[in-house]
Amino acid sequence: MRVRKAVIPTAGFGTRFLPVTRSVPKVMLPVLDVPGIHYIVQEACDAGIEHLTFVVSQGQEAIARYFDRFTDLELALERQGKKEMLDLMRSITTMAEISFVYQKEQKGLGHAVLTARPNVGNEPFAVFLPDDVIWSDSPTIGKMIDVASHYNGCVIAVKEVPDEAVPNLGIVNPRPLTDDISEIVGMVEKPPLDKAPSNLAIIGRYVLMPEVFDQLENVKPGAVGEIQLTDAIAGLLKTQKAYAYRFGGDHFDLGTPVGMLKASIYAALQREGMAGEIARWISENVPNAEMAAASD
Repeated sequence: MRVRKAVIPTAGFGTRFLPVTRSVPKVMLPVLDVPGIHYIVQEACDAGIEHLTFVVSQGQEAIARYFDRFTDLELALERQGKKEMLDLMRSITTMAEISFVYQKEQKGLGHAVLTARPNVGNEPFAVFLPDDVIWSDSPTIGKMIDVASHYNGCVIAVKEVPDEAVPNLGIVNPRPLTDDISEIVGMVEKPPLDKAPSNLAIIGRYVLMPEVFDQLENVKPGAVGEIQLTDAIAGLLKTQKAYAYRFGGDHFDLGTPVGMLKASIYAALQREGMAGEIARWISENVPNAEMAAASD
């Protein structure tokens, strides 16, 4: 199965990050010194995806500027002899073919994906939720494409979560096939813990068949008027199979300030020339951290 296209929904107010998101789109907030959205695009490109459609809202023009040429900056770096940084800046603008569609009304994730239908067409595609960054030896979405090709069905990334997180997430009802792949028997959004079919939560990576668009066209909005992607995928289960892929690597939720901070610390500890200083600082401040954790 060839997956050439991906949809990345970025529309939203980023209210958990106010006041900074009054002027900076949440996906442009840095993980250390790289915008979170950069990691998503890099994962897609590393998996061979060629065209990305960002679903944006008004005020998110900074996303387009980030992936566009910045000639004055490039000339300045060239004059200063900073070739390595110049090459990096130029590489950002050639990562992938990128287009943008506007979601005029925020009616949920399903509606955002449906907005990109003209760009995707009638072929399998990937969906990335930019709040979820996964560091692994190979791109998670690439492994999911392999699973989709093998089983000829939609694939959703999942991970085990603690009991207290279950009522806040989408949960799958799995029928295990291998250690990391299950057939999805059903899905439920934010179930009470005592009614949850498992502790496998949906994480922001999907490989979907184009028939999901027809489901999205007809799915009924939920209680708050939102069109849920999980409802559309659940509708597909009547005619085709879907699979859950329990991915490896290190996952961070950039949707909260704490998750963003954890990801930045993780990135710093992987960075040559920075890891030692950060590790020493953490070591020196561990007693304070322990006291803060005990009192929280």
